[in-house]
Amino acid sequence: MRFRLGYCSTTLLIFLTVASSAQDRHTARSMVISEYGIVATTHVQASQAGAEILRKGGSAVDAAIAANAVLGVTEPMMNGIGGDLFAIYWDAKSGKLYGLNSSGWAPQALTLEHMKAKGATKMPLNTIDAVTVPGAVAGWDALHNRFGKLAWKQLFGPAIFYADYGYPVPELIHGFWSDAPQIFAHDPEGERVYLPNGKVPAIGELFRNPDLAKALRAISQDGVAAYYKGEIAKAILSTSQALGGTLSAADLADFKHEWVETI
Repeated sequence: MRFRLGYCSTTLLIFLTVASSAQDRHTARSMVISEYGIVATTHVQASQAGAEILRKGGSAVDAAIAANAVLGVTEPMMNGIGGDLFAIYWDAKSGKLYGLNSSGWAPQALTLEHMKAKGATKMPLNTIDAVTVPGAVAGWDALHNRFGKLAWKQLFGPAIFYADYGYPVPELIHGFWSDAPQIFAHDPEGERVYLPNGKVPAIGELFRNPDLAKALRAISQDGVAAYYKGEIAKAILSTSQALGGTLSAADLADFKHEWVETI
C-alpha cells in the first residue's frame, strides 16, 4: 500500500476574467485591470512569464506552468520541481470544476519496520526518510495534456533563462534565504548550489542556478520521462541512496497523479 504526504508552498492565481467593485484606493496601489488576463504570483518575474504566455495565446494552465517553473528558480526555499502540486481549475465552457492532486507517495520500502530499525518513534522531518516522490512535474504534464494550448517546450523558456543567467534577489527572498547556512551545514552539495561563495546572496545580487537550468531544459525537451525515468531520476536515486534513503526507480517511474472531485 502506498500513501501520500505533501504540502504546497507556492500560490498561483490565474484570472482570465476580471470583476471589480468600488473601493477606496487612496492608500494603496492602483488596481490592475485587463480584459486579456492577469497572473498573480509572489514574484514579479514569475508573473511576467505567465502574462507573456497569455499574450502568446496560451491557456490559463500554460501560464500557470510557466509561472510556477520560474518560481522554482526565484524562490528556491519554496516549492519547485522537487515538490508537489495541487490545482483547482474552472473550465468556463463546460462549467465544470476540476481538482488535481499530484502529491508524491512515500517510497515502497519506507516501512514501519525500516523506521523502527533506525530507532525512530516519529517521522524525522529534516532527513531523507521524509522525502516523498516529487509530484510537481507530473502535475504540470497532467494539466497541460488536458487544458494546455501552447507546445510544452514553449512554457519553460523564462525559467531556463533566469536559472542560466540569474535574477536579482529581492529583499523578502533574501530574508527567507538567511537560514540556509544552518540548513546546509552538513550538506556540501546544497551549500555549493545555494550559497555561492559560501554565503547567502545579497539583496540585488544576481543568483544563477545552471544545474536547475540543465534539469528544466531536459524536462522541456523530453517531458516527464526526463524527470521520472531519465537523467534527473538517476540523480535523485543516487542522492537518496548516498543519504541512506529507500527511494527506488519504480517509486519514481510508477508515480501517478489523481484527478479528484473538489469539496
